[in-house]
Amino acid sequence: MENTARAHTAAMEAINEDDEAITKLETACSDLKSILNQCVTIDSTYNKIHQNLQTIQESLTISSKTVAPLQSLSIANKALDTRINRAVSPALALLSSFTASESLQRLLLDMASELFPEKSPKKRLAKLIEYVGCVDRLDAAIGAIGEESEPAIQKLQEVVEFLSRTKAADPYTTARLRETLATLKALCEAEVDAMRFDGVLDEALLNLQDEYEALMLGIRHRDGEGLGTEMEIEVLEKISLTLAANDCLDICIDMFVKVRYRRAAKALMRLNPDYLRRYTPEEIDEMQWEDLETSISLWMQHLELAVKAVLVSEKRLCRRVLGGLMGGAIWPECFIKIADKIMAVFFRFGEGVARSDKAPQKLFKLLDMFDSLEALKPEFEEVFEGEAGADICARFRELEKLLVHASTRVFWELGLQIEGSQDGLPPPVDGSVPKLVRYAVNYLKNLAVDSYSSPMEKVLRTQQLWKGGTLSDLENDGDLLRDAISNVMEAIQRNIESKKMRYKDKVVAQIFLMNTYWYIYMRTRNTELGKLLGEAYMKKRYRNAAEESAYLYQKLAWGRLVRLLEKESDDGGGEANKVEAFMNGFDEMCERHISSYNIVYDADLRDQIKEATLRLVLPVYTEFYDANMPALAAVVEDCRPPESIESSLRQIFEGGGGVQVEQTRSMSQFDGDE
Repeated sequence: MENTARAHTAAMEAINEDDEAITKLETACSDLKSILNQCVTIDSTYNKIHQNLQTIQESLTISSKTVAPLQSLSIANKALDTRINRAVSPALALLSSFTASESLQRLLLDMASELFPEKSPKKRLAKLIEYVGCVDRLDAAIGAIGEESEPAIQKLQEVVEFLSRTKAADPYTTARLRETLATLKALCEAEVDAMRFDGVLDEALLNLQDEYEALMLGIRHRDGEGLGTEMEIEVLEKISLTLAANDCLDICIDMFVKVRYRRAAKALMRLNPDYLRRYTPEEIDEMQWEDLETSISLWMQHLELAVKAVLVSEKRLCRRVLGGLMGGAIWPECFIKIADKIMAVFFRFGEGVARSDKAPQKLFKLLDMFDSLEALKPEFEEVFEGEAGADICARFRELEKLLVHASTRVFWELGLQIEGSQDGLPPPVDGSVPKLVRYAVNYLKNLAVDSYSSPMEKVLRTQQLWKGGTLSDLENDGDLLRDAISNVMEAIQRNIESKKMRYKDKVVAQIFLMNTYWYIYMRTRNTELGKLLGEAYMKKRYRNAAEESAYLYQKLAWGRLVRLLEKESDDGGGEANKVEAFMNGFDEMCERHISSYNIVYDADLRDQIKEATLRLVLPVYTEFYDANMPALAAVVEDCRPPESIESSLRQIFEGGGGVQVEQTRSMSQFDGDE
């Protein structure tokens, strides 16, 4: 029963749901019918609108055909207006440039009236900077006019020709444009060149040239100061650029070179280098030696000053003032033009000295010159660097070559003169040291000191390299110099031996050798020359030779007398004849020592000879005297005691005749002893 009830209930609920769905469907159907009716109405309305649109389109088409010609005319007028404006605008800009140029010219004249009366240097420089700036602006304005005029005239010409040909504008407009064209042409033809070449700008450029020259003349060389203030250099640089930009570059360069050369030369002329006026070998040979020595010393000092002070400053100034021209390509040539004239004067004097007479004393000044050039070379090459300075550097090297050739030639010719006894003098009659030997020894002593040995070594090495390309078997420069000096020393020795052969008196010949060789040894020991040649060399060649000559001197001078006393008597006179012959010979030898023979005043040599002579003569005479005096007293009038003989011998060596006080220098700084 309950199940039936529940089924009935469910069936009723399903029926109710179906009824609701049907109701909804009916409602939706009614709505669709309403919508369809509305669509029909709208479609009818759209058909009416379409018909209206077609009518409007037909009307617009008719109107467009009516308006089209007017629209084309408007577009054509706008294009013509644009074309005219494009032609007129450059012309108007050109006229504005003319106006600006006239304004700058008036301003430049006003500046000039304030600049030139100004007396204060600083204020004048400041105003000059402003003046240069105004000149540059005027130049730029005139330049702009020149650049703008032709295009402006060309465009205006084209539009006038177009309007005349097409009749596109009214006659009034065309006529106005034609008048403007004629006026612009006349203005450009008459004014542009006048403004640049005959007007205020040209006058201003002339003023700048005067100011440029005056400024450079005012910049002078002063000890320890650079050339020019920063403001002066700034003004000169600006003027240089302005002149160069206005076709005045050649004038600028010419003015700079002339003025700065004059200033540099004047700075050096304050040193009074009158010696530079004499530069040919003949003129230099005519100079007194003292004057030439002084001139060469001044030349070295002045050359160093010229390169390291005057020309360095000029180079710096030249680079700062002209460095902005042509990308820096101008200033090196300008500097070389300034320096070349100055350096040429120094080179001529140096070359004249190198080519002059090869007197021996010139070697030391030639070496001084060579050494000064070597010391100056780094700074010289820096100052005259680059292609512009190549010719000056080449002449510098050529002068060094001349000095090398001259130095070596003087040195070798000294050896040849010594070898050939070209002093023109016979050997000293008293056996003293020859003047030539004294000169040569002191010459070589000076050559061996550091200040001369170093440049001489370099000169010899350079000459050797030029000749053979190598230094042969010599290990170093010292060997080369030692070998060269040894050759001269050997020439001196050969000269001495040659002179010895000219003596007829064998005693004085040995005195000559003894004096000379001892002199050479004593004057070179403990000196740079002695160190260079070596003590063993000097002892072997000169001390030993002096000692050998001393031995021969004693043998010839006093040994003969001693032998008179020692030999056996073979006549009736016996011992009386011996002592008489001895006394006669002794007196003769003493007289010769006092009047003719000369032993150099050297304490060591004198004492050695004295003691050796006393040891040789006195013992033999004393023995003879003691043995024979009682028998001889009655028959020999002159039979002096040993004390008298000793006194006479001591007088010979200690004073009263046979002593030479060495002479002072007379021929040159090397003609004598130190």
